Amino acid sequence: MSSRYKAGSLSLAGAVAMGTGVMIGAGIFALTGQVAELSGPLFPLAFLLAAIISGFSAYTYIKVSNKYPSAGGIAMILNKAYGPVTVTAGAGLLMAFSMIINESLVARTFATYTLRLFDLDGTEALVPFLALGLIVFAFLVNIAGNHIIGGISKVAAVAKIGGILLFGILVLWAAGFSFQPTSADSGATTSVTGFLAGVALAILAFKGFTTITNSGDEVKDPERNVGRAISISLAICLVVYLVVAFAVGSTLSIEEISQARDYSLAEAARPAFGDAGVWFTVIIAIIATASGVIASIFAVSRMIAMLTDMDLIPHRHFGMPGNIQTHTLVYTVVAASVLAVFFDLGRIASMGAIFYLFMDVIIHWGVLRRMREDVGANPVVLVCAILFDLVALGAFLVMKAMSDPLIIVISVSGIAGIFAFEKLYLSRWRTRTHSHQSENAD
Repeated sequence: MSSRYKAGSLSLAGAVAMGTGVMIGAGIFALTGQVAELSGPLFPLAFLLAAIISGFSAYTYIKVSNKYPSAGGIAMILNKAYGPVTVTAGAGLLMAFSMIINESLVARTFATYTLRLFDLDGTEALVPFLALGLIVFAFLVNIAGNHIIGGISKVAAVAKIGGILLFGILVLWAAGFSFQPTSADSGATTSVTGFLAGVALAILAFKGFTTITNSGDEVKDPERNVGRAISISLAICLVVYLVVAFAVGSTLSIEEISQARDYSLAEAARPAFGDAGVWFTVIIAIIATASGVIASIFAVSRMIAMLTDMDLIPHRHFGMPGNIQTHTLVYTVVAASVLAVFFDLGRIASMGAIFYLFMDVIIHWGVLRRMREDVGANPVVLVCAILFDLVALGAFLVMKAMSDPLIIVISVSGIAGIFAFEKLYLSRWRTRTHSHQSENAD
């Protein structure tokens, strides 16, 4: 049984909408407060630096995708760089899990903002249930097909980008367009390590461009449009992020942002516009996060299907009807649901950052060592991408070692477990394949 892809089913606009759908859904609403908590009063600059690092990172993906467009593109890049070996399978699964982590992150953000509409005690207990409901809804939309996903993504992208920009401009207007951090007089500071840790987390806000890479040959004229879609998506998101970051920072102190880190945008609208501002922000958040989960599930299911087709991961249908795409959608939804129910936003985001940056370094290194001449990539850019990732990851690990060492243990154990599993699976699979070939030869 093989997965089915429909070449050319996504236009340039649809690919851009998908990329911005994932990025804005996670970046603004889920991460603004957490980035500010780590990076301090200058946290808008953390988003700017994260965009620059993501630009270097995107260079690698664009160069390879331009020559080898493919559904499940990241798995393809790894396979061409390393071959069908453990590092390819392990890094591919790391990327898939980081995307699943992103889904649970955005789903919990959806729940957290939605509950801002209700003045009820103990609403935090409802967060896992609302998050789970959104993930199930996203699954049903994905089952409906690409044309439904593309249509929803386009409408949601216009609504949320316009709404978020309006939010940012209105809040900045209420603050007198000062662009000055509210906490400047309170002595709030941060260390270089803390700032870089915030940058590492902010990179998650831009990693949605990989969603476009994973759609590969489902994009029309992929040799031109994959790179264009990634560049346009990154540019749009940077503008949106900076406007909102300055708006939040001009209205709330770092202490206030930290206290409301899971719903900081809603709180930023309250001082100037009261409950009406909160309602407007929450509605935009609901649109943004819902569309983000839909787009992310679309991409990760394709990537897992590609890994399955490449015989890099095992596949069991467990009696389910349909093709591999349908089955990987189910696996994705189940994994995201478990994370959304049992982990809070902070730990979900931390795991996502560690998994993604580790995987990203593996991809850049593989292209640098094995593919740079084939795809015409500049080795200086590739080396810079690796160094930027390592610095951000190192700073993030140092900060988490001081504040939440358990999440480092969980993340490192997860990485080790993934590679150990793939080592075992591939060795057994190759043994079975060799055995079958020998029997056929006899």
